[in-house]
Amino acid sequence: MNSASTKSVLEQSSRRIAGGVVSLNRKAEPHIVFAKALGCHLWDAEGREFIDYHAAFAPHLLGHNHPEINAAVRGAMDAGWSLMGSGSTPWEAELAELLCQSVPTLELVQILNTGSEATANAIRLARAFTGRDDVLVTLGGYNGWHDEVGRAVMPPLADLGPRVSPGEYPFVPISAGIPISTQRRIHVVNFNDLDSVEYVFRRHAVACLITEPVLQNIGVVLPRPGYLQGLRELCDRYGVVLIFDEVKTGFRSALAGYQSIAKVTPDVTVFGKAVANGWPLAVLGGKAEIMRLFDASEPRKRVLIAGTYNGHPANTAAAIATLQILRRDDGAVYRQIEGRAARLQRGLEEIFAAKGITAVIVRNASASCAYFMDHAPRDWHDAAAHHNFDLDRRYRAALIARGIYHFPLPCKQGSVSAAHTEQDIDRTLEATQAAVNSL
Repeated sequence: MNSASTKSVLEQSSRRIAGGVVSLNRKAEPHIVFAKALGCHLWDAEGREFIDYHAAFAPHLLGHNHPEINAAVRGAMDAGWSLMGSGSTPWEAELAELLCQSVPTLELVQILNTGSEATANAIRLARAFTGRDDVLVTLGGYNGWHDEVGRAVMPPLADLGPRVSPGEYPFVPISAGIPISTQRRIHVVNFNDLDSVEYVFRRHAVACLITEPVLQNIGVVLPRPGYLQGLRELCDRYGVVLIFDEVKTGFRSALAGYQSIAKVTPDVTVFGKAVANGWPLAVLGGKAEIMRLFDASEPRKRVLIAGTYNGHPANTAAAIATLQILRRDDGAVYRQIEGRAARLQRGLEEIFAAKGITAVIVRNASASCAYFMDHAPRDWHDAAAHHNFDLDRRYRAALIARGIYHFPLPCKQGSVSAAHTEQDIDRTLEATQAAVNSL
């Protein structure tokens, strides 16, 4: 593609696509038109190469266009798999079995297309199960684009006000068009704040608490010791359904999700992204007594789940192939990724320390984030108050200029994949040293 191609694509997109891009979460400066991806490498419309740590907001755990997964999808097409739209299929049954074998807390599952679809259905299930309406979410979390979880992910301090604990934060909508009546049912508290969780439980008829077990839409914010266990205890005490949104942490943190690391069993879990290595598939699963409401014998208790493309054969083939790779050799791929990610973390820490830049690298398995502050943030309020956002923007821009692609928005995680080699890590650290020297 020639040098005019980026300009022409941007002009056409601006003319024909509302907002200029098909998901406005992707809109950022510099606006690069990417044309090809393979493994951990990206090429833009002019042929410039980048090492990718964005991974399309993290689904590509095994790398872009993994040959074994692509072959599985081609094989499904060659075998005549199609969107049947009637009854069960052998491939959805096989995927369900693999999922339940991989994640012991999944007694029953449903297969959907996106994380937002899955969280919407999870909340509906919880309301039907409890007979309650309210939803508790965490500040700095993201659980989809729909109204029932539609608070802003990274509201500025001016909107948040002073730290609140115990208590609720003001609801800052993620979008126009969310009814006030819906906003009143959504309660926002800080991550790692059990006192505020109980504060809300005592005052409202809460159907479910939905949270990422690690906040990975504002970088990587880890749960404090005992926090997730405390959520389980409070939900049991107050009869609230505990939903873990593992759309980002699932199959990246470990084969059985971050819940297996924390040793906490949620009532319902949502998976997405890495489960099919970038193919559009999501999973909703959990306790049988809750999941069976999808086919309850009594109509007034039955929860509708529907979707023309649920269990689409191409996506399902990709998910089956992905899980088979992740399960192979007792999870050898996780040990490989851990080694690369740990080495990258050590290298970054050494570079920042040598330059005298105040920074901390927070990592959860393959996912990490550099915070320009003197401690790992415990929640979004902490990051909003102490992180150097201007330095973060300049740091990311300097990396991109040197062929290392992180999403150019502060506090967004970077993701190491199985496709990153030792040479990729070397090149990344060399470029990072040059980028830091330029700041």
